[in-house]
Amino acid sequence: MVERQPHVDLLRRAIIEAGGDAQPPESAKTSLHETLKNTLIDHKTFLVMDDVWNHRAWDDVLKIPLVNVAASGSRVLVTTRDEGVARGMRAIWSYHHVDTLVPEDAWSLLKKQVCSTEIDEDHINTLKDIGLKIIQKCGCLPIAIKVMGGLLRERGGLRRDWQHVLDDSKWSTTKMPNDLNHTVYLSYEYMPSYLKQCFLYYSFLPKSRNFHMEQVVAMWISEGFIHGNSGDLEELGRNYYKELVSRNLIEPDKSYVELSVCHMHDVVRSFSQYMTKDEALVAKDGDNDIIAKLGSQKFLRLSIETSESQSVELDWKLLQVHQSARTLISTIQIKMMPGDSLVTFSSLRALHIESADMVVLLESLHQLKHLRYLALVNADISVLPGNIGQIKLLQFLDLFGCTKLVSLPHSIVKLDQLRLLSLPQASMVPRGFSGLTNMRRLNIFRAHMDGDWGSLDELGPISQLRVLELTELENVSAASFAANARIGEKMHLIRLYLNCTSKLGDDGLVNEKESVSEEEQQRIEKVFDKLCPPHGVEYLHIYGYFARQLPRWMMSTSMVPLDNLKTIFFYDLACCTQLPNGLCQLPSLHFLQVSRAPCIKHVGTEFMQVGAASFPRLNKLIFIGMVEWEEWEWEERVQAMPRLEELVLNKCRLRHVPPGLASNAISLKILCLEHVKNLSYIERFPSVVELTVNDCPNLKRITNLPNVQKVAIMNCPKLKVLECTASLERLVLKDYTIEKLPEYM
Repeated sequence: MVERQPHVDLLRRAIIEAGGDAQPPESAKTSLHETLKNTLIDHKTFLVMDDVWNHRAWDDVLKIPLVNVAASGSRVLVTTRDEGVARGMRAIWSYHHVDTLVPEDAWSLLKKQVCSTEIDEDHINTLKDIGLKIIQKCGCLPIAIKVMGGLLRERGGLRRDWQHVLDDSKWSTTKMPNDLNHTVYLSYEYMPSYLKQCFLYYSFLPKSRNFHMEQVVAMWISEGFIHGNSGDLEELGRNYYKELVSRNLIEPDKSYVELSVCHMHDVVRSFSQYMTKDEALVAKDGDNDIIAKLGSQKFLRLSIETSESQSVELDWKLLQVHQSARTLISTIQIKMMPGDSLVTFSSLRALHIESADMVVLLESLHQLKHLRYLALVNADISVLPGNIGQIKLLQFLDLFGCTKLVSLPHSIVKLDQLRLLSLPQASMVPRGFSGLTNMRRLNIFRAHMDGDWGSLDELGPISQLRVLELTELENVSAASFAANARIGEKMHLIRLYLNCTSKLGDDGLVNEKESVSEEEQQRIEKVFDKLCPPHGVEYLHIYGYFARQLPRWMMSTSMVPLDNLKTIFFYDLACCTQLPNGLCQLPSLHFLQVSRAPCIKHVGTEFMQVGAASFPRLNKLIFIGMVEWEEWEWEERVQAMPRLEELVLNKCRLRHVPPGLASNAISLKILCLEHVKNLSYIERFPSVVELTVNDCPNLKRITNLPNVQKVAIMNCPKLKVLECTASLERLVLKDYTIEKLPEYM
């Protein structure tokens, strides 16, 4: 994105993209011009300038080096929201105007956003006359319509509610610059007060990082934005987060499950940052005027993130002047000198620092008396200060990626307000840890059996846990030690991670050096039997398990009715020979993934139950790396998976997809088959709209997919037939070995 950036920074970015040295001895504009010219000389160049706000970014900065030295045939592509910028750059080709949505498409998008269990489509259609007028005020822009849809859904489905939004005087407010979106402003004005501050704070988080829901909620709690019963703060925060999603102000990242990670659209972010400009500074280390910005006023919140150029080395003393700061987030390298301190940040409530040498600051860490949230991510530290227990109000401590930190000081047990602790892989906790009974989330707790350090028995009294991740469970020598953790008694537990060290190599097979004896298999099965979760658990993740059979509580739901379980991940099941037959009975299961289970060769009728609908709510099913799997039995008469929408099969030896799948999975929309070596045909999937096949060397025929709209075929050299696909709109073929197009083209 070519934002409103200083010329020097633009030149540095261009030099980096071209593969040159962005740190020449002289950083003046003239010197950088010369460096860019030397980098581009005689090279055919295609320059993309995205989201340009001022034509001088071309005229005064990049035009001279490109025009003078780039090879003939070089091109420049510019995108901008302002036609005046395009005219100012004197483009020789005709401008291409990206059209906004036509009214009918815009209306369909709006309806999709508004529809809910309380408001059905038939009722919404009665409001079309008002809806089309609202769409015109949104400029037919997709992001504006989505935000408006979120607002209308919250307002309700009555005609007067929609009319009130249409007639609102805030559409024509003159308070904001013209380049900010008025639809977002209107949505903001209709927000309840408790949500406004959470929304504004979200835009303050570095755009270049993924912040998980739990981190965001922890910061909101630390800032005092969430009020309520102390036991319910995280749940209340999650509800606020979900409300922002519902209002389409943040958008879920589909590569994560359960809204875990979201992103904020630039249009929404620009508005939010404008609203907080007097109290929060969001900057990149490549901003040439970052020093001036830091000195311009005192900010309550500072967020400084890495840019591509990494051109400015920031001095810690520049940050120290902001003595009233409540939040400091930094993802850059900061220059620290002996004597630098945190003492001046007496009001700090949230401190998030990544990839920095924090050793100098650790000595003063205990003086942050108001600190609630501390994240030292990927920090180069080997010890925490022994007096960390003096930060009495600390509630959230994140030490993820601090690989040199192998143990915590004993004073950690004095942090009795601690609600979240995220540890590095190698770290161990001291004895007495069981006193931290306020803990809600504990990430990476090692099942270490050394008597000098805390083990699973320390977890017994910690009953308020919502999230628990246990690692190195292969070290537990007897099932009785696992029983001491009292996992099944933690009635608030929602997410459970049970991890062993994997026995599999890169090829998905058991390493020769990691051969597993019968005795070891029996022991780990007994250990896991004692780690049975409570009935309220919603998310289960099992990694590296190496017994022949999964725990008894997975094989049959009669032992523990896991009626709330929605998501299951199985990774690296080294010795398992069958999938648990209890899964099909789980009434709430939405998502199931099995990755790398080399001993499973056959999935039989036990995976489905005859006589009752199996997997009644399963929405997405993924099998990856079951490298010896050859057969999947599923007869047409066995009803199952009526709500399955997406199926992924990757790296297996299946000869065909079972007939029961095609006839029973009536909601299946997305079918992805990759590296399925023995697959010879795909047929009779009437509901599939998107099909991907990749590296299926024996696939010969795809037929009878009447509703498929998109087909992607990659490296399937024997495929000869693609027919009975009447709705096909897009066909993608990738095969660099073929000499002529196949007949089905």
